[in-house]
Amino acid sequence: MVMYCDRADMRTHFICTIQANLFQQMVSPPPFIQTMSIGAWPTCVNSPKMPANKYALIRYRTIDRCLRNEARPYPSKEELRSACEEALYGSQGDRISTSTLEKDLNAMRYDGALGYYAPIAYHRDKRGYFYDEENFSIDNLQLNDEELESIRFAAQTLVQFRNVPLFSQFDQAIGKIDDRLRMAPNLDTTQLDSIVQFENAAATRGSQHLQKLLHAIQGRRVMSISYRKFKSDEAESLSIQPYLLKEYRNRWYVIAWNSNRSDYRTYGLDRIEAIHEHDETFTMRSDFDADHFFKHSFGISKSNEAPQDVRARCNQLEYEYLSAQPAHPSQQLIRIDEDVYELHLHVMVTFELVHFLLGLGAAIEVTAPESLRRRMKEVHRTALNRYQ
Repeated sequence: MVMYCDRADMRTHFICTIQANLFQQMVSPPPFIQTMSIGAWPTCVNSPKMPANKYALIRYRTIDRCLRNEARPYPSKEELRSACEEALYGSQGDRISTSTLEKDLNAMRYDGALGYYAPIAYHRDKRGYFYDEENFSIDNLQLNDEELESIRFAAQTLVQFRNVPLFSQFDQAIGKIDDRLRMAPNLDTTQLDSIVQFENAAATRGSQHLQKLLHAIQGRRVMSISYRKFKSDEAESLSIQPYLLKEYRNRWYVIAWNSNRSDYRTYGLDRIEAIHEHDETFTMRSDFDADHFFKHSFGISKSNEAPQDVRARCNQLEYEYLSAQPAHPSQQLIRIDEDVYELHLHVMVTFELVHFLLGLGAAIEVTAPESLRRRMKEVHRTALNRYQ
């Protein structure tokens, strides 16, 4: 399913056009993305060439940001022009003329189609522009009826497919959208925010690499990355063949074939310091299957060891929590005795599994396999020693 979104900001301008071949794309989704979260999706993924009005919207937002920048108040016309040029083209590319900037300022002030009616004024003494209305921002503007209807239609379409196995991984995200629209149909959350708090995941490093990696996966392009592990002081240069993007606990990872090590490796995007796409292409290996690669993994780690049957005793309280939100697709919960239940998982014993079990604290007791039980005992003993 692909949505193209013209958005100035997710909170205020979110006009989605669902393509005519929506249902065809639902049947044949791209195989190289797992659990793509809405907030982290690159701005122009799979979108057509950026139209002229999209350039204008970026300039409007850049101007708005400059006028609200308290660290550098009263930007001049040249400073606004340079900021827009940098936002669109970086250090190279087309130039933005002064007349274009003047038209943008005029449109932000008076264009009824935009609806900004921005109180932009010029300060003669400071020789720069400013908002003649405290705390004004184009982000604070309300959506019009057409935009609201577009959002409701898109949300209703998503909700219809939330229980389809193909979209099961997006269920929580779709649920959040549906919940918010039910509580605030007009998206006016002024009163709602004071009585309802939705979980907001903190932004993580590395999301700026998503678009380049996605483009490389689609084009089967070899990439060079500068990668620094958390326990290392220096980054190493790696050549990879990217196969799959995967999100886990609000962090993005790329699964790639490392030809130097003749193995699949998982790289956290938050540890990639630089990235470069080559003209060289690669052929995807026949032994890679995105649907089964993490089938027996608990989290993002993958090992060559066979999955094991993990058993852990728990009380009824933990049973209820685990029933409400299963830890893994292989999870089974069996009643052993009164207030005694057993958690069954068929997974690889990975770093993430151990952390999950440790997070349950004294509420559980690992009974199998014996190697995992010993590992848990040793970690708990080390932790106890820290408090003595």
